[in-house]
Amino acid sequence: MSVAKSLKVRAGLLSGLILVAILGIWYVATASAGGTSAGANLTPEQIEYAQMMGQDPSAKKADGFPTLGQMGETVWSHLSQPFYDNGPNDKGVGIQLAHSLGRVALGFGLACLVAIPLGFVIGMSPLLNRALDPFIQVLKPISPLAWMPLALYTIKDSTLSGIFVIFICSIWPMLVNTAFGVAAVKKEWLNVAATLEVSPLRKALQVILPAAAPTILTGMRISMGIAWLVIVAAEMLVGGTGIGYFVWNEWNNLSLSNVIFAVLVIGVVGMLLDLAFGRLQKAVTYVD
Repeated sequence: MSVAKSLKVRAGLLSGLILVAILGIWYVATASAGGTSAGANLTPEQIEYAQMMGQDPSAKKADGFPTLGQMGETVWSHLSQPFYDNGPNDKGVGIQLAHSLGRVALGFGLACLVAIPLGFVIGMSPLLNRALDPFIQVLKPISPLAWMPLALYTIKDSTLSGIFVIFICSIWPMLVNTAFGVAAVKKEWLNVAATLEVSPLRKALQVILPAAAPTILTGMRISMGIAWLVIVAAEMLVGGTGIGYFVWNEWNNLSLSNVIFAVLVIGVVGMLLDLAFGRLQKAVTYVD
């Protein structure tokens, strides 16, 4: 067995052991919190009133942090019906996730259309690089959520405001990395292109773009990670639909098991997005 394969196997075993340990701690910590009957301390009159209101007094009521069994029921409930729609505040996690991913895709795509061409121009022009750098350095550290009040005031639409926030947080890592990657292209390659009298467009597409692609994709990967973080917080602020709103709504309903499930979904989706960009980055990376 090769060293790399051996390391991969040992890392997988260690990850499995860590997961088992976490689940074991969770089980022990919540073993005595299996839930009590909601009608245990109710009078007969209160039980009758609850039944008239359509409630089930004999149902188990969660008490504190959910047990592994309760989490299993929650996970199965959501995964078995991910696309149900019972009204504005009761939609399946699949629908909520689709709304969030749609906003991220649109805001991120618009940022790509602006940041990559502008980054090319900045990277190829030292004059523009120096002229625009102060503006970039001032705007880059601003928290994306700080733009939300201005977006809501000017756009007057919560969905479009969320997309704008994704756009504004995605643009800076891509812009900076694109400009850096273009500026770092070897001068020898540019000199050869000039000697062969290659047109500017062809030089940009066939010489500069392949050389700068790994750095550009690094910026895109960073931007996607930030965008996925921001959309959750933005949806908590504006409400409506989305996985961030789902988390906030379930917290208002005091359903910790649903909140934990949503947090896990956010983490898994973020990991998959990062892995996808990591694969793209490896595909365009070359060795001199």
